[in-house]
Amino acid sequence: MSEARRDYPTGPIVGVGVVVRHEGRVLLIRRSKPPRAGQWSLPGGRQHLGETVEAAARREVMEETALPLSNCRLLTTVDLIEHDADGRVAWHYTLIDFVADAEHDRAVAGDDAAEAAWFTLEEAVATVNWEETRRILRMAMAG
Repeated sequence: MSEARRDYPTGPIVGVGVVVRHEGRVLLIRRSKPPRAGQWSLPGGRQHLGETVEAAARREVMEETALPLSNCRLLTTVDLIEHDADGRVAWHYTLIDFVADAEHDRAVAGDDAAEAAWFTLEEAVATVNWEETRRILRMAMAG
């Protein structure tokens, strides 16, 4: 299966993210690949052809953290569009975010995650760089 180009795409790429909760904490992963390599973020990734968005969310969390999920539900959608210095679209993702509970807290970084760790909401908000992720974290933990 040929994979769509991620940088300078010909169209938006559908991605999923998950606010994973366990005992009042949230899980973040340190991204190992662009965009935002090296930054802390929600576990998630690209939806595959023929895969529902919820199945993609569960698969990505399993691949990146080895955590099974329960109570997985749709939270919100976000656009990630970044332009280069010439004004060309360098990245364009339509991100569908979920909130779910982890069945345990033994996260193991794998796949695109260089690291996985649990944070309080306040720690997580102070750790992530993207304001949209901060907003999503607050939204998920409020409800």
